[in-house]
Amino acid sequence: MAAPNRRRRTLRSRPSRRGPDLNAVSERALLGLRLCDLGLRLPGSELEPRIEQLYAELADRDLSLRPHAWLSTEWFVPDGVPGIAIPFYLAHPRLSALEAQHMHEVEGGTERTFQQLLRHEAGHALDSAYRLHERAEWFELFGSFKAPYHRRYQPKPYSKRFVRHLPNWYAQSHPAEDFAETVAVWLDPESSWRVRYRGWPAMRKLLYVQRLMREIAGDEPLVRRRDRVDPISELSLTVGEYYEEKRRRYRLHRRAIYERDLRRLFDVRDSGAGGIDACSYLRQARAEIREIVASTTGAHRYVIDRLLRELILRSADLDLVVGRDDGRAKGRKTRRIAALLSQYLAEGDARIPR
Repeated sequence: MAAPNRRRRTLRSRPSRRGPDLNAVSERALLGLRLCDLGLRLPGSELEPRIEQLYAELADRDLSLRPHAWLSTEWFVPDGVPGIAIPFYLAHPRLSALEAQHMHEVEGGTERTFQQLLRHEAGHALDSAYRLHERAEWFELFGSFKAPYHRRYQPKPYSKRFVRHLPNWYAQSHPAEDFAETVAVWLDPESSWRVRYRGWPAMRKLLYVQRLMREIAGDEPLVRRRDRVDPISELSLTVGEYYEEKRRRYRLHRRAIYERDLRRLFDVRDSGAGGIDACSYLRQARAEIREIVASTTGAHRYVIDRLLRELILRSADLDLVVGRDDGRAKGRKTRRIAALLSQYLAEGDARIPR
């Protein structure tokens, strides 16, 4: 998602060339490939008709903008550029499977979630193309476009001042995201927003977006830059380095505390302990832990689940296992994990990482 005044580093350039057969290479070889050598392209991929669908939705609203798209490392719209970067792993099934294996989710991995994210980014692109955030009513309804982005935010799950489109109540993370989410809901031909948001304060934002889009309908964009920031063809880090960096970036600020507590709960595989992986155990017990914590703290289940996901990722990094002699103690261990999560939440870890 886009951030105001966002500046992204550009890695050393590398000419694009035809890549290897990604279905044939081993996982080790795949992790060693540089992103620029994967040979990925949007034209001719299964993503191309999905982008054409966005263009059709814009045309149906008589909007002239057709945001250019390219493959990069994540979803984003560069500051001042009405174009959309799409994660490279969505361009090939093998890479999508690798993303799921390493990150336990694939952002935009289904046709539905892909279109949701594409419409969201189109909201940012429209804002950039027509400089919509410079308008007084935009500021009145959404807030300051120049407000700082924070790595973490704490949403109000039941607030009706914001639309609900992407997970995590993402509209609440920043005024620019609030606008993009509102555009995405308005643009979706199946959203039935007039019915769903009837009586909500968010309806005022939706009606404003509708007036705004009718005002710019048929107008050529004010900004026509075609920059492609961090295109996959110019990124020389390897797939393995990409995951190392991404997993570091998504760690919560209390990483050392989580590591200490996880080591107390589970065994290190190198110590000779057997049994199932701790991350597998946590996934299996996830629903039970979530319900215990929700009933004792009142925290929203999604916030609890996000925190659990961090523990799962960290336990996988540490290669922790549940000892073979822990069979009868698993219920007690589950309660201990729930108690730890309740403690983390009480100490302020209810914020959602962006």
